[in-house]
Amino acid sequence: MAEPQFLILEKDDQVARITLNRPKHNVLDIPMIKELNTQLVAIAADESLKCLVITGEGRSFCAGVEVGDHAPVNVDEMVAVFNRIFELINMIDIPVIAAVNGLCLGGGMEVAIACDIIIASEGAVFGQPEIKLGFFPPYAALRLPELVGPAKAIEIVTTGKKYMAKEAQQLGFVSQVVSDDQFKDVVEKNIREICYSSPLIIRLNKRAVKRHIGTSFFQGVDLVSNYFLNTMMKTEDTLEGIASFEEKRKPVWKNR
Repeated sequence: MAEPQFLILEKDDQVARITLNRPKHNVLDIPMIKELNTQLVAIAADESLKCLVITGEGRSFCAGVEVGDHAPVNVDEMVAVFNRIFELINMIDIPVIAAVNGLCLGGGMEVAIACDIIIASEGAVFGQPEIKLGFFPPYAALRLPELVGPAKAIEIVTTGKKYMAKEAQQLGFVSQVVSDDQFKDVVEKNIREICYSSPLIIRLNKRAVKRHIGTSFFQGVDLVSNYFLNTMMKTEDTLEGIASFEEKRKPVWKNR
């Protein structure tokens, strides 16, 4: 695998970190998106990992997608590779954290809202300004109604308004807002809390949350209960969790 030009990659036996790194605002272009997709494919296939963190180098998370890649000669390829980001993030069974610093606009905000958890610094700025350039944001049009409801989704995409982190949290698509000086520490604290648990059980928990989406209440209860009884309760790590609690010791996970 070629060394990426526009990403900083860090990976240990528990956590993968992708830092967007295309100065000055980490604007995505087609080559950068392809690099990101290559890394997401590898992460989706790695069952030893417990968490993925996506963040941005410098003063911004990501200020959007290169406007030139919206031109007719590039737009078909751009949409195809850009949509692949969301397909791949949706396939990843571990928690995906967007650690958002600075500008998070347009396609950058779409990448952030595709993640499971957004932790934002107080100075982070969110928005979908595509309308001001004669576009609309396809993934945001799909995802935002799930996160904030149709009325607020329409407000966000039709006004192109920018929202500070606290406003975004009130709207419901940002999980946590922390001061700029505590930002990195809080992100690391969240990672540690996730990483305490078994990688298998982390994946099963995320699947359980997603499993019932789109079903009726009674179908959902049945699906999740069956998943609990017939999948999770048959894992060695669930039995280890019970045993470690009763024996008052730290669990030793086997990832099976």
